[in-house]
Amino acid sequence: MDERGRPGAPITLTLTAPGSYFTWAFGLAAGALSAYFLVRVIAHAESVLTVVLLSAFLAVSLNPIVTALTEQRRVPMRRGPAVLVVGLGVAGLVAGFLAVIVPPVANEVTQLIRAIPHVLQEIQDKSTFLGRIEAKYHVVSKVQSALSARGIGTSAVTGILGAGKYVLSWLTSTLAVVSLTIYFLAGLPGIVAVAYRTVPASRRDRVRSLGDEILTQVGRYMLGSVLNASIAGTATWIWTLAWGVQYPAALGLMVALMDMIPVIGSTIGGAIVTLVALTVSLPVALATLAFYIGFRLTEDYLLLPNVMRHAVDVPPVVTVVAVLIGGSLLGIIGALVAIPTAAALKLITVEVLIPRLERR
Repeated sequence: MDERGRPGAPITLTLTAPGSYFTWAFGLAAGALSAYFLVRVIAHAESVLTVVLLSAFLAVSLNPIVTALTEQRRVPMRRGPAVLVVGLGVAGLVAGFLAVIVPPVANEVTQLIRAIPHVLQEIQDKSTFLGRIEAKYHVVSKVQSALSARGIGTSAVTGILGAGKYVLSWLTSTLAVVSLTIYFLAGLPGIVAVAYRTVPASRRDRVRSLGDEILTQVGRYMLGSVLNASIAGTATWIWTLAWGVQYPAALGLMVALMDMIPVIGSTIGGAIVTLVALTVSLPVALATLAFYIGFRLTEDYLLLPNVMRHAVDVPPVVTVVAVLIGGSLLGIIGALVAIPTAAALKLITVEVLIPRLERR
């Protein structure tokens, strides 16, 4: 009965079987355990995932060159030979880099080894500066007592073994990256096609267009970064050659590689070249510092915006935040892939998320 005395609607009670609660709780627990084990697997396999991520990024970055070789009008190539040509070209660049970098490093190490007897002789001669320092403070005896007290001999052996293990791990990771990059690059069209087939047919065309655009932007970003790094390396080579700084070619290659790291790479490279310029004179080092400050401003406000505007249209604030987040998660590799990831997220937001929100 309602408040006016009329019969109300019949009240129905729905009883839920106890089995449905058990099924719901079991599914929730299974999902939580699956998520927990997935996080544990990702945490333990971080190095492997980093290698796979870097290989996939390099394959996508080199894909525009392979595509250009396969789609050229005069002598089109199949994908396998095109991948071989690109791989040989990259191997040639690496060999050239080693040919430029290794001789200066070997020369400096040799000079350091040859200078050790002369330094020891000066320490024993009390008429020299080093000899007077040793006679006053007894540096050599203090160092020897500290080494013997702390068991540095055993620690040195352990450190050598640890260094050898690190070098072996680095070589293994490098070979894994090279192999996976070649495999990804050769089978990239098939991998992308399989990924698109996992999407429902009603949305497949839309996802394919967005995916192709993301892959294109990643390739453009990498080519733009290489162009910008080439400009930085060439400018360094010209500057060091003009001022008589040692090893201009090696320093130019080093700055070009460091410039590939967003935001902080060019600053670190400029600092290293400035320190090397101290071997010439202090005025040359100060002039080099001023040169890199001016070049960094030119790069940030003139070169990089014009180059990246044709590759990925990402605001500078988003670029800095993405690089910081990527660097904190995966180090240098995370900083390297941060900007293409931000460009992909921006494309998805503009093309998918915003139109869907406006339709509501």
